[in-house]
Amino acid sequence: MPLSRWLRSVGVFWLPAPCWAPQERWLGSLLRPSLVHGCPAPGAWHGARCWCQAWTEEPRALYSSLRMNGNQKLDPYAQEKQNFIQHFSQIVKVLTEDGTDHPEIGDAVARLKEVLEYNAVGGKYQRGLTVLIAYRQLVEPGKQDADSLRRALTVGWCVELLQAFFLVSDDIMDSSLTRRGQVCWYQKPGIGLDAINDALLLEACIYRVLRLYCREQPYYLNLIELFLQSSYQTELGQTLDLITAPQGNVDLSRFTEKRYKSIVKYKTAFYSFYLPVAAAMYMAGIDGEKEHASARKILLEMGEFFQVQDDYLDLFGDPSVTGKIGTDIQDNKCSWLVVQCLQRASPEQRKVLQENYGQKEAEKVARVKALYEELELPAVFGQYQEDSYCRLMGLIEQHSAPLPPAIFLGLAHKIYKRKK
Repeated sequence: MPLSRWLRSVGVFWLPAPCWAPQERWLGSLLRPSLVHGCPAPGAWHGARCWCQAWTEEPRALYSSLRMNGNQKLDPYAQEKQNFIQHFSQIVKVLTEDGTDHPEIGDAVARLKEVLEYNAVGGKYQRGLTVLIAYRQLVEPGKQDADSLRRALTVGWCVELLQAFFLVSDDIMDSSLTRRGQVCWYQKPGIGLDAINDALLLEACIYRVLRLYCREQPYYLNLIELFLQSSYQTELGQTLDLITAPQGNVDLSRFTEKRYKSIVKYKTAFYSFYLPVAAAMYMAGIDGEKEHASARKILLEMGEFFQVQDDYLDLFGDPSVTGKIGTDIQDNKCSWLVVQCLQRASPEQRKVLQENYGQKEAEKVARVKALYEELELPAVFGQYQEDSYCRLMGLIEQHSAPLPPAIFLGLAHKIYKRKK
């Protein structure tokens, strides 16, 4: 059945639009129904301004109805999440076996177990799951044996361990209070700055796990180099973030869009989006620079989109949903919101920002938030989100081949209009 007829059968009609429109030749090895799931823009979600529109249903309702009718596979992230979480106990087991073999370090290994179980779990697991899901999409089903899938799960957890290492460290530097709905690790009684060493333990665990599970694989060296390079890039991004906004020194002239993009690219995009997909590519035997460069082009754009959302949710998100209390204003951060504010503020408004930004007092934080609302930054963000998503779809159309577009579409679907 032609794609257009199938779409009409479920109530979707293509409309002319100035933005990129998906083409049926895109589907390749994908099941046709997965276009609606993997690329969720059909519907009033984008309106005719983007590229398609549902006749009577919102896209999420359409997506749900397709699943109920058996015409659409479940969200692969939801499908794989339980298996992924269950594999964590195996990761902890192999990392703490030294406590049995070498009783003299038993106390330290017990501390490591506590660090792992507090800091590596409780998130969305999107980064780690992406490794497994991308691997499944890149490798022929007949070649996906139990051992290779176990290694994909394990490498996914290595990404989550890297994330935990960054978060424990970042919370200390930012004086954060909560993370993933609980008190930050360093804020727990008896922990304090000992958390610095705990963060280093988390990083060391990555390379122990990779050695234990992947040492005999042809892609082992590529994975080691990928994780090392991703760590270096992220740490460079953190350095840019810190020197752009030193504590106690508010210099609004530093908060430029160019600097913001550099921070986001290095601090977030490389490890959050390129790393998990690139790891799956290496595990699937895809190590050509051309393929990796094309994937990187899409994924770095996606990472910027993700970080702008994070900056917006830091202030305007619901802490009971996001799991953390935002402190970007208090921490004098070069966030998307302050950059947008500076681009729009009058001299009087800039003065208000100068007097209140980077201050801990609740009333000053509230004054900055009120200024953002006065400049209608929530609406600016909404427009940015629509435009960026549309631009991202264009990049996927242009650069995804020869990789399955579903890898990128699935990620885009997960982050579009997210609340946490």
